[in-house]
Amino acid sequence: MTTEATLPSTAVSPTAHQLWTRTRGVALAFTFLLAAAVALAVLRSDARHGALDPRSADPHGSRAVAELLADRGVSTRVVTTLAEAHAATGPDTTLLVASPDLLTERQQQELHAATSGSGGRTVLIAPGSPSVSTLAPGVTADPATSRGSTLTPDCALPSARRAGTAETGGIRYSTRHLDADKCYPSQRLATLLRIPDTSASGDTIVLGAPDILYNTRLDQQGNASLALQLLGSRPHLTWYLPSLSDTSATEPGNEKTFFDLLPSGWLWGTLQLFVAAALAALWRARRLGPLVPERLPVAIRASETVEGRARLYRKARARARAATALRSTTRTRLAPLVGVPVAQAHTPEALLSARLQADGQPLHSLLFGPPPSDDTALIALADQLDALEREVRRP
Repeated sequence: MTTEATLPSTAVSPTAHQLWTRTRGVALAFTFLLAAAVALAVLRSDARHGALDPRSADPHGSRAVAELLADRGVSTRVVTTLAEAHAATGPDTTLLVASPDLLTERQQQELHAATSGSGGRTVLIAPGSPSVSTLAPGVTADPATSRGSTLTPDCALPSARRAGTAETGGIRYSTRHLDADKCYPSQRLATLLRIPDTSASGDTIVLGAPDILYNTRLDQQGNASLALQLLGSRPHLTWYLPSLSDTSATEPGNEKTFFDLLPSGWLWGTLQLFVAAALAALWRARRLGPLVPERLPVAIRASETVEGRARLYRKARARARAATALRSTTRTRLAPLVGVPVAQAHTPEALLSARLQADGQPLHSLLFGPPPSDDTALIALADQLDALEREVRRP
């Protein structure tokens, strides 16, 4: 069994400076992309911070309409849980649901049961297909949104007629309620519905877009007039901002795993990516046949090859690898000269037991020693190995 001298990793391992030189471009590009992503996230979060929050003075907040309602004697209370919204329902209260689609199906059913027959007004802001059919039975959201945001009332609802043109575009709705007020139509579908409660004096307002409630849009067209009339019909306004921390959203039976939240298209897309990656791996790993040797068009001198390899070793600072190559070649050439089989040339016990002389140089250190510490020591090692081979070949 032959043993080959192992190479320490430190001799060819790149230094910290080399690693920085090689990776600084990628690191700088990654840092730039990360900084740009953080900046965009901060800008977007600032632009949407406090959206539809009556306490927020941001462009998409609703503090302005809350202040105007307060001047008219309407108190505004913000709630974030279904229990608080349920407790606030009553004939003298308007319940505004800011993001109905955030509610789970169970929450939607409980909220509808609480508002039906309460005698109050319920205002749903831009409910989509996941929530409108439960919170406002008989109403359907059209998949195509309104093309224009500024629309005319075109209905008999007094509040809409007094407000006039307003920015009520967005989601369009159709309803089977014959007594519903269908206002601000876009392509014959309403963007504002008022559905009276047949069992009480209350009603439900379905609004296709929240623009009329934004601070930055309140002074446009008839937005302020329409918002005040829709939200100021009762002395109390409960502003419901659904929260993901609401315990009613995490009751048993409502938990959803990560894969439940992913649409089926993503799962199929991921499977297709795996198949494509497997096919690409097979394509890259294919072999069209055995390798065919090819004669070089020109003859290359051995000294040029040696010099080129030496330059590569020096550039990589691979002194250990270069020293191993020199010692291995020397041992291979010395073994037949001293009567040792070539197969045992790299075994210290077999090669050093032969009659070798090296002018006082320890043979084990010379032929099997550690790698040189610098280029000068490597050159000295090459000279000593050459001298040893010449001495052995001397008749």
